[in-house]
Amino acid sequence: MNARHARVLLVALGLVTVVDLVSLAAGYDTGHTVAKPLLMPLLALYARVCGGPRLLVAALLFGWGGDVLLLFDAEPAFLAGMASFAAGHVCYLLLFRQTTALAGKRPPRARATWPTAAAYALALVTTVVLLWPGLPADLRVPVAGYSLLLTAMAYGAARLGLLAGAGGALFMLSDTLIATGVADWPQLPRPDFWIMVTYIAAQYLLARGVLGALGAQPALLATYRERRTLTT
Repeated sequence: MNARHARVLLVALGLVTVVDLVSLAAGYDTGHTVAKPLLMPLLALYARVCGGPRLLVAALLFGWGGDVLLLFDAEPAFLAGMASFAAGHVCYLLLFRQTTALAGKRPPRARATWPTAAAYALALVTTVVLLWPGLPADLRVPVAGYSLLLTAMAYGAARLGLLAGAGGALFMLSDTLIATGVADWPQLPRPDFWIMVTYIAAQYLLARGVLGALGAQPALLATYRERRTLTT
């Protein structure tokens, strides 16, 4: 890992994050429009420089696609953005499965139990049932399907460890805030600020959780790379 490059990228990510959040808090749309598309590419570069696997980079770049598409205030763009995020969740799920398989056992602090699964299932059902009447008819099934995939990703992240689990939970919160806006629920002041602060934290924690899990076992990251080389 090139530590210097990683630090530079992390500082750049922090600065762009501040610009984006301050712009949202101040209602400066231009600042948000410029800063938002830079966030996930910087995080993806950081993850790659830290030795992150391709699936992690792909998940973050699919997030970037969703970020850009959601800048457009149109239903086709919203659906395309949701599809891009869904592809990112699939990447995360595949990555979580490969990471735990390579480790040969669950990471030390990963203790996802039936209560965890039940809590996520309850959150999924409750959210969909409550949002369903307020959603446009043509968005109900896509949003429900996306919510199922998002919940599966969040549960998979919880099995990987504390950081990834927190990231998955925050991703659910961020997307739920978006969905409440689509369903015309009352919103917090500056709703986009809260959506972005939870989303940025979610993606960062997921990335750090994956990198930490891969680095938790001796030679695990090297083994991951060898397996990827054999399968590509």
